[in-house]
This record gives sequence, structure tokens and C-alpha cells, in this order.
Amino acid sequence: MNRAPLGLRIAAAAGLLFLHLPLALIFLYAFTTEERSYQFPPPGYTLEWFAVAWNRPDIWAALGLSVRVAATATAIALVLGTLAAAAVARSRFFGRDSVTLLIILPIALPGIVTGIALRSAYSLADIPFSFWTIVVGHATFCIVVVYNNAVARLRRTSGSLVEASMDLGADGFQTFRHVVLPQLSTALLAGGMLAFALSFDEVIVTTFTAGQQTTLPIWMLSELIRPRQRPVTNVVAAMVIAVTFLPILAAYYLTRDGDRIAGQGK
Repeated sequence: MNRAPLGLRIAAAAGLLFLHLPLALIFLYAFTTEERSYQFPPPGYTLEWFAVAWNRPDIWAALGLSVRVAATATAIALVLGTLAAAAVARSRFFGRDSVTLLIILPIALPGIVTGIALRSAYSLADIPFSFWTIVVGHATFCIVVVYNNAVARLRRTSGSLVEASMDLGADGFQTFRHVVLPQLSTALLAGGMLAFALSFDEVIVTTFTAGQQTTLPIWMLSELIRPRQRPVTNVVAAMVIAVTFLPILAAYYLTRDGDRIAGQGK
């Protein structure tokens, strides 16, 4: 294999540095001894802020809410996204392309548009802000992630597998359980992980649908304006990076061989 030109390698390294240097600074300032400003280089290093963050009940409350919201939104997205993908991939009906566009529209629109729309809808329906108003807001874009993974996998899976299962006497549920679901499993797992990661660190839509509730990203945003204990915010940010990075990494490894599907149609 020929090596890439030096200029291309330098450009790639510069791009990676541009993307990840801010993340490195978050980890750096999670250990600083200065609690009011961001001096560079830090005057000293300490693990004190990790203990401070561990003992903050407001952080645990915000973390718990974020995890519950993300888990619930992901569960809803797995059900609705899979059903929508099955309908679009396996059926032919008038307006199918329009349905696909409507499904993916929430993730294509700016988050502030979705947030304003949801807030207006809640106000018109006189729905008070609650855990479920946040979940509905997050599910709007989580469904898209699951749908995209599921519909891509279904389109690469040959319909002859389903036909053979039905010819052998299996009913619809047995065919789904023993034939379709094994083909979809890694795509759904990857889609669920990505949906969880997106929901866990979402800010804009949450701002319009949470009311007085505080998820972890909203807590971080509010803490940035305070002059004291700023390293605590960096500690929590580092934790969020870890929580969101691991599902995304796992999703990548689960789907990178997705082109080799049993019974794949040509």
C-alpha cells in the first residue's frame, strides 16, 4: 500500500488536532489547582475536584435525570424507529419517499426550531413540563438514528430469507424473532447506543422542554457562569465525554462489518 503524501498527512494531523485539542483542555483543567480562572499553563495539579464532584448531590441528581431520560427515549426510539424502518424497507406505497423525509426531518432541523415547536405544542395543549416532556423531545431525534441504522440493514437483507421462513411454516412473529431480528440485532444495538449518547448530552431541545428540571448538560451550562469551582465543571465534562464516547465507539465496531449480511441481496 502506498503511503499518503506528506502534505496530506500533515493536513489530516492538523484536522485531528483542531477537533480534539479543546477536549484535551477539558481534561487538563479538571486537574488544575486554580478554581476561578483558566490560566495556561495551570499553576498546579490536584485530584481534589474529583472528590468535590463526587460529593455534590446536585451533580448526582442531574446525572440520574439524564440517564433516565436517555434510556427512556432510546427505548421508545428502538420500537418506533424499527417499525418505521420495516414499513419503509419492506413495503411499497404512495408517498413512501415523503414519509422517509418526514422521519429524518427532526434531526436535519436546527435544535432550536424543534425546541420552539415542542414548547409551543406543550403550551397549546396545556401540558406541564415534566420528565416526559423531555423524553418526547429527545425521542424526536433518537428515532431518526435508530431508523437510519435499521432501514439500511433491512435494505441489505434479502427478502428471500423471510419468504423461506414463511414457506417452512413459521408465522410472522417466529419469522421476526428467528430470521429478521438476528439480522437487525447489531444495527439496533448500534442505533440504540448512538441514540443514548445523543440524548445524554443534548442541550438545546432540553432547554425548551425541561422547565425547572436540570439534566447534566443543563447543569454544566449553568455552572460555567459561576466564578468558583470551575474545575468541577471540567470534571463533569470529562465524565460526559467518556459516557458518550464509549457507546459511539461500540456502535462503530458493531456496524463496520454490516455489509456482510447473511442472504444479502445483490
